[in-house]
Amino acid sequence: MTIKIKYSVSITICLFFVLLGYCQTDSLKQSDSLNTSLLKEYDNKLKLIEQQRIRDSIKKSELELQLSQLKTTDNLKKEELQNQLQEISNKEKKRIAEKKAKIDSLRVSAKSFHVIGFFNDTLFPIYNKLGSFTAHDRALAISKRIKKLKNDYSFSYKTLKVVEAESTFDIVYGESIIMSISENDALWNNTSKKNLAEKYCKIVTDAVLKYKQETNLTTLLKEISLALLVLTILVILLYFVGKLFKWTKDIIKTQEGKRINGLKIRDYTLLDSSKQVVFFTSLNTILKWIIIIILIYIALPIIFGFFPWTQTFAQTLFGYIFNPLKKIGSGLWNYLPNLFTIIVIFFVFRYALKGIHFLKNEIEQGKLHLSGFYPDWANPTFQIIRVILYAFMFVLIFPYLPGSDSPIFQGVSVFLGFLFTFGSAGSLSNIMAGIILTYMRLFKIGDRVKIGDVVGDVIEKSLLVTRVRTIKNEIISIPNSTVMSNHTTNYSNEAEMGSGLIIHSTITIGYDIPWKDIHQALVNAAGRTDLLLKNPKPFVLQTSLDDFYISYQINAYTKDANKQATIYSQLHQNIQDCCNEVGIEILSPHYRAARDGNMITIPAKYLNKDYKAPSFNIKIDKEEKK
Repeated sequence: MTIKIKYSVSITICLFFVLLGYCQTDSLKQSDSLNTSLLKEYDNKLKLIEQQRIRDSIKKSELELQLSQLKTTDNLKKEELQNQLQEISNKEKKRIAEKKAKIDSLRVSAKSFHVIGFFNDTLFPIYNKLGSFTAHDRALAISKRIKKLKNDYSFSYKTLKVVEAESTFDIVYGESIIMSISENDALWNNTSKKNLAEKYCKIVTDAVLKYKQETNLTTLLKEISLALLVLTILVILLYFVGKLFKWTKDIIKTQEGKRINGLKIRDYTLLDSSKQVVFFTSLNTILKWIIIIILIYIALPIIFGFFPWTQTFAQTLFGYIFNPLKKIGSGLWNYLPNLFTIIVIFFVFRYALKGIHFLKNEIEQGKLHLSGFYPDWANPTFQIIRVILYAFMFVLIFPYLPGSDSPIFQGVSVFLGFLFTFGSAGSLSNIMAGIILTYMRLFKIGDRVKIGDVVGDVIEKSLLVTRVRTIKNEIISIPNSTVMSNHTTNYSNEAEMGSGLIIHSTITIGYDIPWKDIHQALVNAAGRTDLLLKNPKPFVLQTSLDDFYISYQINAYTKDANKQATIYSQLHQNIQDCCNEVGIEILSPHYRAARDGNMITIPAKYLNKDYKAPSFNIKIDKEEKK
């Protein structure tokens, strides 16, 4: 068991190093290219400054030599040489100040290349080139030289030394130079060459000694023991987690039909008891695996943290959890001012809408009267104002939403607006027509109307359609734009508000019947009809005098516009009865009757008991016969 675990750990570590080395090399190459581009201008100027430094250095050496050879009595020449040396010293200070200013300007944008230690940890950065080595090449070369030091079993704090060279301070290991610290290195780190060399020497020494300490046999055995202990604890925890969730699964199954009786929404059964058990057991399984994954995820960084080669990997794994949580917490904290602003805006508009809603109810109930404003306008006006206020509230809140200034957020907003505009072009025309119809007050719910060829009672008015129920109980939905483009007849408006709706019907009677008798019969028929008003009184109009008949129109008032079919049916029945009672025949326009030998068209129950059909009349012309 131990051999397998060691073998597995070794393979994991090797794979990790290979992957990390590849990523590091690729990253260094990309960063080196960027850094070279950023420092190109600086390097060109640095060459000129370096050439000037060399010339000044040679001249300074010559002046110092001449000064040392002068006699003590030659004060004038000595003063002249000292002045020249001071001038060179001032130029040197000016040169260094210019280089430092240029480096400070590049410090934000320039990329550094890290010297990597034994455990893939960063020891220190390299910013600039040295000789023919770029910053990237220097970092790689120094990293390789440091890693060779692990083979020296006698390595100690006194093994590495700092040696001053002509223009650099070198960190020396025996006869080999680990790295050279130039003036540019010191300027990039805001210190002197000697201090920087001593600092880097201590860092390298500590890294080597730490490696030796972490990789000795005693430490490795301790680390492996701790890793095995954590693995044992993990296995025990996973075993008990499995047992716990198996127990909860059995409990869920035993509760079927007891505490688990299904889920119902009113009369609809969303989940019966068996399906609900399946749902809870599935949820139990998902929760079990979530806990198992969390335990493994926590255990792996702990195990990796025991070994120095994988400590960075452990930090990375923990970072996958803690870094997002840290960003979320930081984002929420930084977003609090905007969140409070949004809350204030929301409550201001919320209470403004409550005040407008109160006014709407007062107008709708007739408690508040506004000149020229009808109560049935209250609700649609409130809906329009609410939409406008919500839109204005969204405009105010939008800049405070997280990510509102990002191009993706703005692009999605434009795309949704585009879809809404072009996808709802027809709907928008119906909505505008619905708003106009509301304020035109053409009809209301329950009115008997005629829209185009459709006659019926209005049962629904919305922003998009008007629904009408015909006398045959047919529900017809008419788009509001169609209502606007057709003429509309409202039968109920005058019936409710005025003297009443006039019901009228026309019959045709021949010229042989006196018109007064027809008028009286029609008025009597209207008087017998239940839903027709007695006052105003019914009246008769003679609408035309045709070739064979006269058109008589009976007109009567009613308040029940929604019952026209019943009223017309009963009125027509009464017209037949009243005409038959007074002996008036209602003949079709082209009906021709030969009375000789034929029965009258009036039903028999309205005739006298001794009525007989007349006999045929024959007239003979005697003169013709002769």
